[in-house]
Amino acid sequence: MAAARFGLVIALVLAGNAATFAEAPLERALRSVVSILPVMPPERFRAEEPEGSGVVVGSGQHIVTALHVVNGAEAIFVRSADGDIVEARMHGSDPYTDLALLEIEEAMPPARLGGDPPLGARVCAVGNAFGLDLSVSCGVISGVHRTGVGFNRVEDFHQTDAAVNPGASGGALVNETGQVVGILSAIFTQESDANIGVNFAVAVPLAARVIDSLIAGQDFRPPTIGVTLERDPQAGEPGRLAAIVSEVTSDSAAAAAGFRDGDRIVRAGPRRVRKPSDFVSAIARLEVDQTIEVEIERSGRSVELTLVIPEHDDPGPRGGPD
Repeated sequence: MAAARFGLVIALVLAGNAATFAEAPLERALRSVVSILPVMPPERFRAEEPEGSGVVVGSGQHIVTALHVVNGAEAIFVRSADGDIVEARMHGSDPYTDLALLEIEEAMPPARLGGDPPLGARVCAVGNAFGLDLSVSCGVISGVHRTGVGFNRVEDFHQTDAAVNPGASGGALVNETGQVVGILSAIFTQESDANIGVNFAVAVPLAARVIDSLIAGQDFRPPTIGVTLERDPQAGEPGRLAAIVSEVTSDSAAAAAGFRDGDRIVRAGPRRVRKPSDFVSAIARLEVDQTIEVEIERSGRSVELTLVIPEHDDPGPRGGPD
């Protein structure tokens, strides 16, 4: 059992193993996480999740949180780790990823954002579970790049067994150096809205794309390249999983890259593509004019295509059922 000091000594148990999170990184991360206090109309009030969480980003005057925490709020207040309460306003939101960006007058310490953690990496979830104020729970990265889970239209989740409960939505998934690697988003459960050890956080590279767009006053739109995708093989059929191209739009980025009907996409950059949502997720993290190498299977042969991310008015990809 390890100990970390936030004024008091808090014991952090990491999956039964002795592991130490350095004092300074956790303290810094804690100062950058806030409680979100939405004022909801009676018809939208959720007794099981009256409060939420957020992460201070950018210059310190913006806070990213989960859109479902503040959607429909008549007013929004923010409570810092020190207990100061300030009013916030909605700066922008993104329904594709269930993220929202708030703005406050006085800057707070911004979080340090990190990249993708490796599988099995130790992480801590920092959030306002059940409205009890900020708390820390720790575990490991159980899975990376989860897509097609069914929560959001565009998903790029890191899965963790660190305890996450109602009220923690919008909080931070923090690595051992104090960097935020995910924005807490969803709990996978079928019977009760409480932690069962399968929890999801939006990967920071995707969240950062959304944040940058919203700070700039623009809507986030996933890149659209001009293909219609379907899962292959279909459920219940054997074979190597891939996303199959069922249609390519003429004069699109996909056509320029050389995609053809019937191509089976098996890899996008370093990421394995098992279904359409994997490919959508991989390109959603990219900026306009960035390139990505896409491995396809065509007539039994492996072919490498170079895809250039287009402006957002290009049609596709439209993912079929996962």
